[in-house]
Amino acid sequence: MRKRVIASAAAALGFLLVIPASAADAGPGAPGIGDPYYPTYGNGGYDVSHYGLDLSYQPATDTLSGTATLQATATQGLTSFDLDFALTVSKVTVDGRPARFATSGEQELVITPDRAVPRGHRITVAVTYSGVPSSVERYGFTSWQRTPDGGVAANEPESAWWWFPSNDHPLDKATYDVNVRVPAGEQAVSNGLLLSQRTSGGWTAYHWRQDEPQATYLATLALGHFAFTHSRTRTGVPVINAYSTDLPAATAANARAGVDRTGEIIDFLSTWFGPYPFDAAGGYVPNVPTHFSLEAQTRVFYSPAVFATTDGIGTVAHELSHQWWGDDVSLARWSDIWLNEGFATYGSWLWAEHQGKGTVQQIARQTYDSYPADDPFWTVEPGDPGPARQFDDAVYDRGAVAIQALRTTIGERPFRALLKAWPARHRYGNGTIAEFRALAEKLSGQDLGGFFQTWLYTPAKPAVLPGG
Repeated sequence: MRKRVIASAAAALGFLLVIPASAADAGPGAPGIGDPYYPTYGNGGYDVSHYGLDLSYQPATDTLSGTATLQATATQGLTSFDLDFALTVSKVTVDGRPARFATSGEQELVITPDRAVPRGHRITVAVTYSGVPSSVERYGFTSWQRTPDGGVAANEPESAWWWFPSNDHPLDKATYDVNVRVPAGEQAVSNGLLLSQRTSGGWTAYHWRQDEPQATYLATLALGHFAFTHSRTRTGVPVINAYSTDLPAATAANARAGVDRTGEIIDFLSTWFGPYPFDAAGGYVPNVPTHFSLEAQTRVFYSPAVFATTDGIGTVAHELSHQWWGDDVSLARWSDIWLNEGFATYGSWLWAEHQGKGTVQQIARQTYDSYPADDPFWTVEPGDPGPARQFDDAVYDRGAVAIQALRTTIGERPFRALLKAWPARHRYGNGTIAEFRALAEKLSGQDLGGFFQTWLYTPAKPAVLPGG
């Protein structure tokens, strides 16, 4: 009997020794993922693998409500962790148990589970919420655009806050199931493949699935009246396009003339960038007043302004190039934006050449010559433009000229190999300019330090454009 007591005491003592050590290792997750441009964007301490969104939308009031269920793995012991979100939360559970929650700053939702989460533990976080997205501003703006018959979530570098809680940074990519109910007669458009559409009791439920990892800002949602077209690429990838039925007739015709060539353009770009990386493709044109478009993964958001007078085919080629450059391989930090915008612009130049509108070298030369040396255009460094200028024309156009200069510098064979090797080696992941330079040097056998410094990191016009 005494031996049992001693053994039990020893076991209890061992238990007591283990638990405090485990608790001591746990702490709050960081309220930011560490991006120098946007210190509070994203969060530390966990990695999301899947978002399951179960939503309802009422267009008459622009009210969005539902539950987001996140599957994640703790990368450290956690006593609390943050999500990025802007709507009103009514309930949070972690692994099925109620958790405390509070808001902090512009978009931080701070969640405190009822017990510490050990490092490596897989957790299920369910957040129930509602709100009127168009009425919510953060940092002085909203990324939810109200339309005459619904709403649209699309923006960069942030849009998720207005429709689902997330770890909002491209470093944390995940798969998605988006289930959304709208009044019968309305449509819901999102990323990936449409798995089901069912109408019952005056509501229609849409289920969209994105099976390949996707950055949060590339997730999109459009609600309203849309007409769909369907086709396939040469390799059989389904192409789903959607057009607001409220568009002016001429705009709608131009949009279809451009966007319905998605499959053809993907087939062409695949000859340069390698196989198309996703199991769906397409785009949508809602009735919104904004003038930007966005490379939402597999379902590009196009502003109707693009198609006011033309088929906007250059924009279509640009956004589809992003499916490799930005979507498949996402930037690791926002200062690497050249890897997105420079190469998407270059892809549109390749398409222009394919359509007989001048060679890429001629387009690069025209761009280079159109800005004199004292133009502010050349003061932007595409390799690190700063958050205030990351979407300046120079990141796109000077960035694309730099790519053509790289092509001339390293030679045609290494350049073509580089354009295919980068997406292949970083598939569904992230990359940096430094990693891209290292790959370019490996494939070309050249030291490109001086080249990258001149073209991406010097606030002045390069003295010479290679290739004449």
